[in-house]
Amino acid sequence: MTRGGGGGGDGEAVAAVAVVDPQAVVAVKKKSSRSWVLLDATGQATVLDVDKYAIMHRVHIHARDLRIVDPLLSYPSAILGRDRAIVLNLEHIKAIITAEEVLLRDPLDENVIPVVEELQRRLPPVNSNRENQTDGREFPAGHNDVDAGEEDESPFEFRALEVALEAICSFLAARTTELETAAYPALDELTSKISSRNLDRVRKLKSAMTRLTARVQKVRDELEQLLDDDDDMADLYLSRKLVGACSPVSASGPPNWYPASPTIGSKISRASRASMITVRGDENDVEELEMLLEAYFMQIDGTLNKLATLREYIDDTEDYINIQLELFLSSGTVSLSVYSLVAGIFGMNIPYTWNDGHGYMFKWVCIVTGIVCFFVFIVIVAYARHKGLVGS
Repeated sequence: MTRGGGGGGDGEAVAAVAVVDPQAVVAVKKKSSRSWVLLDATGQATVLDVDKYAIMHRVHIHARDLRIVDPLLSYPSAILGRDRAIVLNLEHIKAIITAEEVLLRDPLDENVIPVVEELQRRLPPVNSNRENQTDGREFPAGHNDVDAGEEDESPFEFRALEVALEAICSFLAARTTELETAAYPALDELTSKISSRNLDRVRKLKSAMTRLTARVQKVRDELEQLLDDDDDMADLYLSRKLVGACSPVSASGPPNWYPASPTIGSKISRASRASMITVRGDENDVEELEMLLEAYFMQIDGTLNKLATLREYIDDTEDYINIQLELFLSSGTVSLSVYSLVAGIFGMNIPYTWNDGHGYMFKWVCIVTGIVCFFVFIVIVAYARHKGLVGS
């Protein structure tokens, strides 16, 4: 009976392991798979409960591209154009943009939630926004003609890309402003009073500034790389590729890798009308995207310039502190040199008439010389403070 009871206990332990471990694995997989939110062309958000293979099949990208937006892996900032999608990794914004939808990673993150809300507001086309605002009311015929002539709606992927760039540039600019707000008073306080507390505070701020500068530099370099290569910018024109694939010259119908939807049909018709106005040479024109990227490149470059100015201010503060320390050391060195000179002269074996029978005089010479040198040091430091060369 004892042996049977022991066998039953082992069997229960094995069964417990067999039950718990698969559930834990499934829970982890489910938690990681539900970290996507899909936003369509109307701004509707849907949480997807799918794994990475379903995402790869939906947007037609490779596993190496999907790894770029994996939050568990550390990849530098990147904006990559693929045949049917844009893979975007900018700090906390990790998204996959197609010609009709946006897949965003970690939608519950506090920094990503505003991006989702802005996408829901900006993704719907201009026509639908105008219809919602008018509530069914009709404009005069002349006014409608003017609106139709002035309408210059950007492609869906550009609107989504602009939201991501605007969010990341604003985010980094806000972090820079916070750093400036904390750094400049700390540096001024360190200048007025050098202490271990102030030094440690400035050290932490300098480390934070170095990390933030590297993050801003990565985003700036990615935008600069795109602006320098027209082919890379042309790869981001997903709607243009879609129109080429659906044109009567290349195919008789829409590609089978997109679900049938009225959004795609209206997008193709708008792009087709635009292509009829332009010539064939405009297929490689990237002026619209170039203007978009340049605007945010200038913004991120301005943020980087602010950080460079802050770094220069820190360097100037360090130089100022070094000058103060060198002044104290130089003053002390001068005082000690005078003391050593007097002590050395009167310590030599030279006969002095006043020293005959008064051996204790050398002791008093050293004491008086030390007091005079200390007084000279105090006078030098007081004069430097009076002139504002050192802090109080």
